[in-house]
Amino acid sequence: MKILVVEDHKTVLDTIVAILSEDYEVDSTTQGDEGLFLAQQNIYDCIVLDVMLPEINGFDIVKELRNAQIKTPVLLLTAKDSLEDRVHGLILGADDYLVKPFQAAELTARVHALLRRSGSLTNEKTVKFLGIELLGKENPICVNREEVKLTSKQYELMEYLIHNNGKILTREQIFDRIWGYDSDTTIGIVEVYVHQLRKKFEQFGYDQCIKTVRGIGYILKEK
Repeated sequence: MKILVVEDHKTVLDTIVAILSEDYEVDSTTQGDEGLFLAQQNIYDCIVLDVMLPEINGFDIVKELRNAQIKTPVLLLTAKDSLEDRVHGLILGADDYLVKPFQAAELTARVHALLRRSGSLTNEKTVKFLGIELLGKENPICVNREEVKLTSKQYELMEYLIHNNGKILTREQIFDRIWGYDSDTTIGIVEVYVHQLRKKFEQFGYDQCIKTVRGIGYILKEK
């Protein structure tokens, strides 16, 4: 799971990142405009977003995302405790609201609840697509009840494809999600790993489910 945190107070940002990094991969920024840009890449499972930000506030970021049909769950953070602010954020499309100061346990619980509600996180560890079952990074996957080993990045890529099955994912989205903006490798690695996954699933016939969308990226769907 990948979380974006946008908070202009550096100490608060570092605290949130430290809390969430225990369970998730976290990207962060103190700048509203950079936060909007990152959120628009649509590679995150949840966004923790401060309302009072430089350049563009959290309310406007939520509005921009929803107008662009980006449905990533958003947890708004604010020092304001008025009913009007809470209602305004929710009307714009935020999914939950947390007032500062807050306890670490409440932050993690609310993020966990948003992930579960959105379908990114389930009560079961198993992630399934047809006869493919992902049983957790530390375990071999199961394909038609036969064990198949994947590397860590292969697993992450397959998990991302399954969570977005039926949707076109651009090469840029996949690269930023799996390898990250600060990776030393190039976007060509995406094609390499897609090829590897197809080879893993070829004997089961599932290689044909990972389809190339010419000039754009890839989509996972039934044959």
